[in-house]
Parts: sequence; C-alpha cells; structure tokens
Amino acid sequence: MMAGTAALGLVGCTRQSPTYSGPQVTRIQVLKERREMQLLHHRTLLRSYSIDLGFAPVGHKVQEGDGRTPEGGYRIDRRNPNSSFHLSLGISYPDASDVAYARAKGVDPGGDIFIHGTPPIWERTPDWTWGCIAVTNNEMDEVYAMVETGTLIYIYA
Repeated sequence: MMAGTAALGLVGCTRQSPTYSGPQVTRIQVLKERREMQLLHHRTLLRSYSIDLGFAPVGHKVQEGDGRTPEGGYRIDRRNPNSSFHLSLGISYPDASDVAYARAKGVDPGGDIFIHGTPPIWERTPDWTWGCIAVTNNEMDEVYAMVETGTLIYIYA
C-alpha cells in the first residue's frame, strides 16, 4: 500500500545511519493544527507521523524564544547525526523575508529549527520544543534515512 515502507531497512543495534531504498521523498508537509508530518513522493504519501511542535505553536515564528514553529516553504538544509535529540534535519528558517520581518519589528528571528527525535524526558509532553518538529526516535530513524538535504518542506497552520 505505502510504497517504500518495506524498503526501509534499519541497520544493526549500534548507532549507524539507517538506510532507505524506496521512492525519493520530494516534499515534506507539516500540518500544524493536525500535528501531522507527511513525507511524499510527488503526490504519493509515503509515510505520515504524529508530531510535537513548539510550546506556543499557533502562528508563524517571528522571533527567537517565541516557542512557535515557522510556517511557509523552506528546505532541509543540513543533517546532524550527532544531535542531542537523537538525529536531526535542519530547516532553512529564517529565510530573507523572515529576517526582514523580524528586523522591521526590531527582534531577532531566531533559527536552529529542526525535525528531530524526542528525549525520554519529553516523551509524554505535547508541544515541548522551542519551535522544532519532533517525532519519536524510532520514527526519526526512518525520516533521517528517507529525507535528503535539499528536500522541500511546507509548514501549514
């Protein structure tokens, strides 16, 4: 049914990078209100995950420390296999318009927004991040294997 799900092979018991050989993830969609992240190959849904967001998730991120998860179109711009949050994929926030808007308001737009795993201390706490998108560590293994640097990510209210 979901193409590529069976092709996901997690490697060993040690902390090695998982592998994926299914269809390329061409787009990530984050539906904040539904607390859902979808990985798509063009218009085909490959995987869907329940997510946690920033501690004040309603609205677009405006400044550092506001607890909001950004909204809009970005790219996955970096990978961190040594993240304090299991594994992480960087999101290209802030972009030029985010920076300009924050400057006009006289604030710092913040940054370091990621998709990442969840430390045990936060497993039962909803919307605990500082603006990131969190999934379980097992789910992050899958996401990290499936998503390449440069992948588009659209974050919707």
